[in-house]
Amino acid sequence: QLRNVQQIQASPGAFAAILDNGSVVTWGSQDFGGDSSAVQEQLRNVQQIQASPGAFAAILDNGSVVTWGSQDFGGDSSAVQEQLRNVQQ
Repeated sequence: QLRNVQQIQASPGAFAAILDNGSVVTWGSQDFGGDSSAVQEQLRNVQQIQASPGAFAAILDNGSVVTWGSQDFGGDSSAVQEQLRNVQQ
């Protein structure tokens, strides 16, 4: 059971919830971003999450962005990571 949930976002096959401590819980199909284990350590102090059809993007309190999910739907932001600074909600 999830408690202290602040926000939930959904892709067509997965969910991502921000908890009140700024951490993120994900579940659902791995193909749609349901597995955030590869970036779980980076998902701290999350302010907002946005979903695409197969991936999620989290804005952290320092303005950086963490993404996960299908590369075809934006789950890999490594090519533009240096540009993803001071992102506003």
